[in-house]
Amino acid sequence: MKKLFILLFISTVSYSQSNTEVYLFDISQKNGKWIVSNGKNISNNDGYDSQPHFYSKKSILFASTRNKQTDIAKYNMETGKIKFLNDTPNGGEYSPQRIPKSKNVSAVRLDKDGLQRFYKYDAKTGKSTELIADLKVAYPMWYKKNTAIVVTIVGDDLDLIIHKLKSKKNTTIQKKVGRSLHKIPNTELVSYVSKANDNWEIRSLNPKTKETKKIINSIGKKEDICWL
Repeated sequence: MKKLFILLFISTVSYSQSNTEVYLFDISQKNGKWIVSNGKNISNNDGYDSQPHFYSKKSILFASTRNKQTDIAKYNMETGKIKFLNDTPNGGEYSPQRIPKSKNVSAVRLDKDGLQRFYKYDAKTGKSTELIADLKVAYPMWYKKNTAIVVTIVGDDLDLIIHKLKSKKNTTIQKKVGRSLHKIPNTELVSYVSKANDNWEIRSLNPKTKETKKIINSIGKKEDICWL
């Protein structure tokens, strides 16, 4: 029986995410059925804790509130201890992820003056460097080391963009998309939620060819999906 980990964030306040928690579960498959067990609150913290991401087989990144700001927390699954990778007094970090082929971490930073940008954080020092200029990144996903798929805020909508870090080239794939970006297992494709029509769709994107295809015709008004 193969064993994996799954992460969920659960709000303790109805219709609000002001006091969310990150839980870690074991997930296994037996006789064609998925079994979720051994739930554990790994954030266990007052305030906002969310957007978990596996840094490695032993550690997990997530956004966590401390000292009235949101910083990048790293949870060690072997010791159960948390350490913070940065301290940004003039802003907060969200959606932390490990940069491919690197020990460094990326995150969306929202400064107190309203500036919202995508940054790299040194894994040892926590020093930050802006990765993408002039784009208001809301939800990022790394495709490869020098290619990021990002959902950006443009007016009142969200746009799906491929950003090449070396050339600093942006390619807009679609306007009016959702926040859920994922690599599709065992493929070179990425999935996203299209909100271009009244019936929201799950579509695939080939970042190399820029081709998109419909996967599921209608998902109602569902924002978030995951792949098993």
